[in-house]
Amino acid sequence: GPAHLFRLAGKCFSFVESTYKYEFCPFHNVTQHEQTFRWNAYSGILGIWHEWEIENNTFVGMWMREGDSCETKSRQTKVQLVCGKSNKLAYVSEPSTCVYSLTFETPLVCHPHSLLVYPTLTEALQRKWDEAEQLLYDELITEQGYKKLLKEIFEEAGLLKATEDKEVEKQSKKMSLEFETVEKCSKEYKQLSKEIKKLKDLLSQYGIAYKGDSGE
Repeated sequence: GPAHLFRLAGKCFSFVESTYKYEFCPFHNVTQHEQTFRWNAYSGILGIWHEWEIENNTFVGMWMREGDSCETKSRQTKVQLVCGKSNKLAYVSEPSTCVYSLTFETPLVCHPHSLLVYPTLTEALQRKWDEAEQLLYDELITEQGYKKLLKEIFEEAGLLKATEDKEVEKQSKKMSLEFETVEKCSKEYKQLSKEIKKLKDLLSQYGIAYKGDSGE
């Protein structure tokens, strides 16, 4: 991400809302501590540094995911970065169950170009982006295709976590299940046998010699 934001690494910023104290440690995690004298007062992780939120080719926030479990999922937090006079956690909310939203103010994002994605990329990835722009301009790809290319560039840069591996895994599982029954296998075998017979007939029709055994 933007190099000038790395100076926030190793620091933590807290915010108290009623009986809860929230703590945001950039590039590390977000925690919540219940400040009561209850014997089972909650203290836990609302998310661990995961990836950037990118909109209109600009860094708009940080996603902290894989926090403590909450019913069937893990707690996660989106930290929005906004311009402010000093570094401080300004606002906390829970827009949906176990998904938190934090607003972090910092002078480090006040410059209009401070959160642009393009300058943070390597020259090779910038070239890829330029090529994608050209393809879109020449109408050789759609807006959707362009967004897909950008997502791949951001994943390669390590700004977003890649999801492709999961997809490949799913596909290979699906393929391995296709012949799980003898019935399915026999059906496929009969189909292939028919196709081979048709091909052999074609070859003999045109007088082309064919050598091979049934095993092949």
